[in-house]
Amino acid sequence: MSTITEQLKALKVIPVIAIDKASDIIPLGQVLAENGLPTAEITFRSDAAAEAIRLLRQSQPDMLIGAGTVLTREQVIEAKEAGATFIVSPGLNPNTVKACQELGIDIIPGVNNPSTIEAALELGLNTLKFFPAEASGGINMLKALLAPYTNIQLMPTGGVTPANIRDYLAIPRVIACGGTWMVDKKLIAAGQWEELARLTREAVELVHH
Repeated sequence: MSTITEQLKALKVIPVIAIDKASDIIPLGQVLAENGLPTAEITFRSDAAAEAIRLLRQSQPDMLIGAGTVLTREQVIEAKEAGATFIVSPGLNPNTVKACQELGIDIIPGVNNPSTIEAALELGLNTLKFFPAEASGGINMLKALLAPYTNIQLMPTGGVTPANIRDYLAIPRVIACGGTWMVDKKLIAAGQWEELARLTREAVELVHH
């Protein structure tokens, strides 16, 4: 999984996108790529997800594209066929993990306690999503989880904001954070591309300085 992990480490922030109209991803992808954030995690919370991944892959062939909120083997297949680079799930479902391993696509499953971390290690995974980050105890909980498990790396998602992202990223073995504020659903629906571009630039500036 090294290449995905390395790419995420370099980017530091991953826009987590819930999209209702698949075609909106084309201008959004352009905004992200042109403003220093050539990556997207498109969540399967909407029916437009697979089509949005397909359109983004066509319009931004070099982009790092994740499929988020993936809950089933069927969604793994759909996401991979659409062009996703990696899979993200809210929890740790061994069936979903095994489907990804069989299909040869990386997965970053969600964990927030020692038992799920140990289950992930058992499945051969050590790059994991800490979710829901803030609701699970935030930075204190994250540090507590990293202490006994010296070979895992975490991607906090859920409640990460411009106010706390730098605190998360300051922790060794936090590779990147998932965030939604620079890809606000209302702004996407309203076609506010210039505002989204500004938010993206600010997010990039924030995590790289």
